[in-house]
Amino acid sequence: MFQYVVERWDQIWFSSWQHFSLVVQCTVLATLIAVVLAALVYRSPQLTSIANGVSAVGLTLPSFAVIGLLIVPLGFGVVPSVVTVVFFATLPILRNAVVGLAEIPPTVVESARGIGMSRLRTLLQVELPMAWPIILSGVRVSAQMVMGIAAIAAYALGPGLGGFIFSGLSRLGGANALNSVVVGVVGVVLLAFVLDLLLIGLGRLTTPRGIRVQH
Repeated sequence: MFQYVVERWDQIWFSSWQHFSLVVQCTVLATLIAVVLAALVYRSPQLTSIANGVSAVGLTLPSFAVIGLLIVPLGFGVVPSVVTVVFFATLPILRNAVVGLAEIPPTVVESARGIGMSRLRTLLQVELPMAWPIILSGVRVSAQMVMGIAAIAAYALGPGLGGFIFSGLSRLGGANALNSVVVGVVGVVLLAFVLDLLLIGLGRLTTPRGIRVQH
């Protein structure tokens, strides 16, 4: 195993960076999409119900099947991988964003509007900062989930450590097959751990102290 890692260190490092970059960029995009959708629906019980229903149903879909279906219209490579990862990353964040915005006391919003803040300004400067800890918890769950889904995306020849896993599985019993699988799996676990630590640090930096104490 040690020799396998040393001989392929450059490839492992590059694949790890691709994997990490794919997950981070897709999670950022998913967060933006989820927050915008939540801001549009959280004041309507009917729309909130639909958003929660979509999130619940979407999370039951097998990621492998979704990637397989996307290969037909999008082909192989980065595009189906990005679409799949963004889709699954959006779902937990959307649910948490809706909950976080809906739980803000109406009196707080009324006070902000009472001092002359516009609806958009109230959302950006009052509601979203207050809901941010709950939204961020959804981002952490989402990031851990899609770290594994990004590995499955290698089925569509997507970037990342999944290539080591599928390569090893396709030739089990052959030379270095198990080493390839172990490198891929352990690499994904380590990246997930690193990303979660970074998100914890982000939460400490971006959450106002008063709100952090309340949560």
